[in-house]
Amino acid sequence: MRLLVVIALCLFCCFDAAFGKQVRGIPQIVDEDTIYIGSTKVLFSSVDAPETEQVCLDTSGKNWSCGVEAKERLGAFSHNREWICELSGVDIYLRALSCTVDGESVSRWLVRNGWALAFRRYSIEYVADEDFAREHKHGVWSGAFIAPWDWRHRCASTVILGAIAVPVDAQGALFSHASTDRPPAANCLIKGNLSSVPQCIYHLPGGRFYDRLSMQPISSRRWFCTEAAAGCRRSKL
Repeated sequence: MRLLVVIALCLFCCFDAAFGKQVRGIPQIVDEDTIYIGSTKVLFSSVDAPETEQVCLDTSGKNWSCGVEAKERLGAFSHNREWICELSGVDIYLRALSCTVDGESVSRWLVRNGWALAFRRYSIEYVADEDFAREHKHGVWSGAFIAPWDWRHRCASTVILGAIAVPVDAQGALFSHASTDRPPAANCLIKGNLSSVPQCIYHLPGGRFYDRLSMQPISSRRWFCTEAAAGCRRSKL
């Protein structure tokens, strides 16, 4: 019981320390909805963006690496400008939840330009921006795609989204080009094992276990482009 009380107090202190804190600086972009400012890890509020390895269909029904492009578009939007992140709250991983660039919400920009979806499970704040992106066929809404939260657990019953109409063979096209054993881009070769305990581990090419690590199951494997690797630690071997 005493241990549980100590843990609860520590979590409360972490939350209390983060609440209302502000961090500023030029970010290191890890992926489409996670950045670092210094040592502070920031997760954008109430949105979910395509995974780095995620595949979408374009206006012609051809596959494209929408996750990689989403990250590149966020980098272009940032363009070495200073970000201001308000730690209005923290999740269980102690990541911040709100950022602006020159007064513009990064989360709203991502959703309105079609590079993320409103994460309605947690908030409806950006639903109107998602409707705008769908209407104007911005970003992933230019073709067909799978919602990021469904992509991580995709199966035969997974729903395919699109701005107007979804090709009848969309699921087959997306799944056939979605092998997690292939890196999504030439510069995204780091393998992440999210199921490792007590902390996820990433492996660099040439490492002892790199070739042995299968990128299945999809729910616990991720490709990363930088060693920031979403908070994982580097393999010791």
